[in-house]
Amino acid sequence: MVYVGIDVHKHKCHSALMAENGIILDELTFQNTTQGLSELIQRIQPLGEAKAVLESTGNLWIKTYEALEAATIQTTLSNPLKTRAIAEARIKTDKIDARTLAHLLRTNLVAASYVPNKETRARRSLLRHRANLVKTRTEIKNRIHNLLDKYDLKSESSDIFGKQGLEWLRGLQLPTIDRTILNSDLALLDSLETQIQNMNIEIAKLACNQEDAKLLMTMPGIDYYSAMIISSEIGDVKRFSTAEKLASWAGLAPSIHQSGSQTKRGHITKQGSRMLRWILVQSAQISHRSDPRFQHMWEIPPSSDKNEFWFPYWVKIGGKEKYGQFAPMIGQKAFLELMMKAIDERYFDEEFLSKLHKKTSERLKNEI
Repeated sequence: MVYVGIDVHKHKCHSALMAENGIILDELTFQNTTQGLSELIQRIQPLGEAKAVLESTGNLWIKTYEALEAATIQTTLSNPLKTRAIAEARIKTDKIDARTLAHLLRTNLVAASYVPNKETRARRSLLRHRANLVKTRTEIKNRIHNLLDKYDLKSESSDIFGKQGLEWLRGLQLPTIDRTILNSDLALLDSLETQIQNMNIEIAKLACNQEDAKLLMTMPGIDYYSAMIISSEIGDVKRFSTAEKLASWAGLAPSIHQSGSQTKRGHITKQGSRMLRWILVQSAQISHRSDPRFQHMWEIPPSSDKNEFWFPYWVKIGGKEKYGQFAPMIGQKAFLELMMKAIDERYFDEEFLSKLHKKTSERLKNEI
């Protein structure tokens, strides 16, 4: 068995090929390109069966990981926060880091990170791109609000970014430079709205074929977008034996500082996926208002496991169980919204959509 440690960087990578007895067989510095990765694989394959390890460094690891995976080389992604031998080293070079990774792999001491399959990684990219578009849209709206505050302008519309509000913004008389800035921001906002709508349609189409997402949508506070984020960020839920372990992995469990007989609980650890925590908090805010079974959880002190309150239901969903007695009603409503988004609401006129929503709402009320 050959153990390969790879220190990944944007332009160049350094690798160390180590035998089972710890002797360095070969070392290679190569460009972080398709050709450079081919050179590395050509060095590894003649040596027989091999395992490789590399650190999770932004998105730089993905290309290397996929190339090794395609070459049927068993590859482990190391968690850099837990690789103390590298993080706390007094002498730190690319060569030493690659050797250290190879040693850790050889002795089975690598703190591995979970790597979802290629399809899940692609879904994550789409969902995160949509989140970035929304973040940019919010920044533009804040710039427009700041510009209005500069001239103490107030709109009578409840939503200045609605139809009437936008007409008001386009008709404002402002100095030339600020008018130019506002026109630019409004054009960007219009473009972003179109892009976000396109992303919503693509995500809804994916959700139609995602069983985990459909099951998650039977829970209050979770729509197709929330369900897709939760499903994609967690990956295979069965890798967690308990709901508590899932909460801890997501960074939603309270921190614990224990010394002797003293135990102190603090705020949540905030480790793991920030996007997962964000969507869970958003879903929790909605669910506790819409379902009485969640409301009592908000009376629990902040330092306790309050933030874990709906994780047991996710474990049930992992076992393909729907949520509670209202699951059929919630699921049908959410699934209708999903289907309408998937076939693109822009193709229907407002009168048709209004009638459809009204008819569906009445039918769902009768089923409760």
